[in-house]
Amino acid sequence: TFTAWCNSHLRKAGTQIENIEEDFRDGLKLMLLLEVISGERLAKPERGKMRVHKISNVNKALDFIASKGVKLVSIGAEEIVDGNVKMTLGMIWTIILRFAIQDISVEETSAKEGLLLWCQRKTAPYKNVNIQNFHISWKDGLGFCALIHRHRPELIDYGKLRKDDPLTNLNTAFDVAEKYLDIPKMLDAEDIVGTARPDEKAIMTYVSSFYHAFSGAQKAETAANRICKVLAVNQENEQLMEDYEKLASDLLEWIRRTIPWLENRAPENTMQAMQQKLEDFRDYRRLHKPPKVQEKCQLEINFNTLQTKLRLSNRPAFMPSEGKMVSDINNAWGGLEQAEKGYEEWLLNEIRRLERLDHLAEKFRQKASIHESWTDGKEAMLQQKDYEIATLSEIKALLKKHEAFESDLAAHQDRVEQIAAIAQELNELDYYDSPSVNARCQKICDQWDNLGALTQKRREALERTEKLLETIDQLYLEYAKRAAPFNNWMEGAMEDLQDTFIVHTIEEIQGLTTAHEQFKATLPDADKERQAILGIHNEVSKIVQTYHVNMAGTNPYTTITPHEINGKWEHVRQLVPRRDQALMEEHARQQQNERLRKQFGAQANVIGPWIQTKMEEIGRISIEMHGTLEDQLNHLRQYEKSIVNYKPKIDQLEGDHQQIQEALIFDNKHTNYTMEHIRVGWEQLLTTIARTINEVENQILTRDAKGISQEQMNEFRASFNHFDRDHSGTLGPEEFKACLISLGYDIGNDAQGEAEFARIMSIVDPNRLGVVTFQAFIDFMSRETADTDTADQVMASFKILAGDKNYITVDELRRELPPDQAEYCIARMAPYNGRDAVPGALDYMSFSTALYGESDL
Repeated sequence: TFTAWCNSHLRKAGTQIENIEEDFRDGLKLMLLLEVISGERLAKPERGKMRVHKISNVNKALDFIASKGVKLVSIGAEEIVDGNVKMTLGMIWTIILRFAIQDISVEETSAKEGLLLWCQRKTAPYKNVNIQNFHISWKDGLGFCALIHRHRPELIDYGKLRKDDPLTNLNTAFDVAEKYLDIPKMLDAEDIVGTARPDEKAIMTYVSSFYHAFSGAQKAETAANRICKVLAVNQENEQLMEDYEKLASDLLEWIRRTIPWLENRAPENTMQAMQQKLEDFRDYRRLHKPPKVQEKCQLEINFNTLQTKLRLSNRPAFMPSEGKMVSDINNAWGGLEQAEKGYEEWLLNEIRRLERLDHLAEKFRQKASIHESWTDGKEAMLQQKDYEIATLSEIKALLKKHEAFESDLAAHQDRVEQIAAIAQELNELDYYDSPSVNARCQKICDQWDNLGALTQKRREALERTEKLLETIDQLYLEYAKRAAPFNNWMEGAMEDLQDTFIVHTIEEIQGLTTAHEQFKATLPDADKERQAILGIHNEVSKIVQTYHVNMAGTNPYTTITPHEINGKWEHVRQLVPRRDQALMEEHARQQQNERLRKQFGAQANVIGPWIQTKMEEIGRISIEMHGTLEDQLNHLRQYEKSIVNYKPKIDQLEGDHQQIQEALIFDNKHTNYTMEHIRVGWEQLLTTIARTINEVENQILTRDAKGISQEQMNEFRASFNHFDRDHSGTLGPEEFKACLISLGYDIGNDAQGEAEFARIMSIVDPNRLGVVTFQAFIDFMSRETADTDTADQVMASFKILAGDKNYITVDELRRELPPDQAEYCIARMAPYNGRDAVPGALDYMSFSTALYGESDL
């Protein structure tokens, strides 16, 4: 075996040996063998035939072996020159170990273990092959055949081999190896089969020849594995980028569709329609927006995780499409929340306006109906010509009656003005039925003007005949003068007692109650006036009966009869307790509203500070150094659990807020917190705890990937916190420079130092935001020592697959790489345009640099 091994190398120098102990005695072929296998020149040999010359040559060979770090135990030049077989074979085995086996190392194992591990990996897929050593595991010959078939499957039909035919298997392997692989036949098949335990050194020597014969394929496999690893990272990152782009697009599209709905301020005509709008808005806040809040938070988490993975794999930072940065999402979200706030304020103002409109419209209809009832027939009465055929007493009566009418007319002037004022206010508040209100108001005003003109015309007619009139019964006149104002007072009282009211506070209803009590205090005096007026009428009756006056039973100055006065008086007395009941019910409603205000305020005053406290505690956890990052992560997740468990209190407050809105309560003096404040704070709290957990997870990911110890991480955090004096979680440029200097970085104030600092800032702040986050800080502190692939390494791997060419072909990529990664490269590699290019040549160099952001794909 040793002779064959030596001849396999000496053949390259044009010589051979037949007997090791004889042919190596003069040291010449021994020196030649060392020069061939090492590729180095030894000292010039001695050509003399004397023993001293031979010993000198052997010593030069032994000195060269020792210079390669090999300890030669008990092997001397004299024994080799004297032909000592044991010493000579020991020396050759030492040479084989050093130059054929020692450099073989798989996963940092020893040479022997490395060679064994290589054999096990290569033969693992083959049935009936189980390589556990360098003696009996090779007796059946299948191990040698499997090594050849694994690398050159066309040389052996492995499926036809049988385990029970070791001689055929061994001779097949030895013959094929010698004929096609240039590996000399170092072993004898019969010796191996006939020996219980084949010679381990012989097997190792022969197997090492296979390892070196296939070393080129091994390099190609290593290069292919490296390329597959790099491409897998890129493919995963590209998928994450696509996922981010889609999620960002979907979220922006939802915001784009939602904002116009929130900005639509088209008012409704009825309270019911506006209440439906408010209910739709509540559904949006309860059902539609919360999932989008989670999507927005997840989007930021995905973005941060992707950037961390890119930094850890030495890739350039991910820049989303225009308009899809996290800041763009936040800006669009801010616009959405601004639209929400404006929309809710508009809804409540519209509901208040419609409530006010309904109240005014009802008041208008009530006053208009009363006025129209009063004016009914008045124009016809004023247009009568009765004075033309009346007696003198009748004329005088008509005149007095007209004076009473004018007094009555003047008393109604205030009501007409009120009707016009209400109609004007309805117009200003954009009442939906303003045209009909305006038409009715115009008709009343036109009629009022006509009544004034007719009244003036009748007075002029009566005054022309005044000289014909005689004194009329003064009692009738006094009755009329006192009855008319009293009648107007009763009508006004009935109108006030039936007037609808709208209040929002207990103080307002108490004011109405006080006014009602004051009105009730005037009733005794009014009753006296009523009795006095009825006394006048009774006096008239007595006079008529006494003097037999022709106009008995009628009063020429007024149509108001004692029966009518008594009827209206009774109606007023009935309306008073009804008004008492209505005021009492409204007072109870306002007390209920006050209870709702206090209930909401008590909860809001607890929940608001709780949210603020949790925000501050989360901020402290993220910058303090209590325990390991895992401890901080567990602490934060406990916080997250407690925050999620707090959600029912928020829902309860939402329920109270809905009751307040349904009760049309518009202010609350018991708290400074609105539901909008609580909602925004809650959403910020959820987003902050999720983002903080993600930051710590990324720190753990960075620490583990970069090999950062907990002590280093604590040192980085302590330095960062020391210069983060405002506890913002970021460092400005000057703070960051001071932090680097404190950690031993030499950054001077000269031009070179400024240039170096500018380079570092471009790494930690690629988007030029003017701040450095803790994540970017620890990435920078660890990236210099990171064991990551580089563009040069990938380029060198492609060069191995390409057979040392400056380009690679499609066939080579498909042969050496898995199908999906081969097609990935083919789709992205540019054509190679060098002078040595062939048709279909691809440029793997520009592709390698593009993988690391040094050029464009």
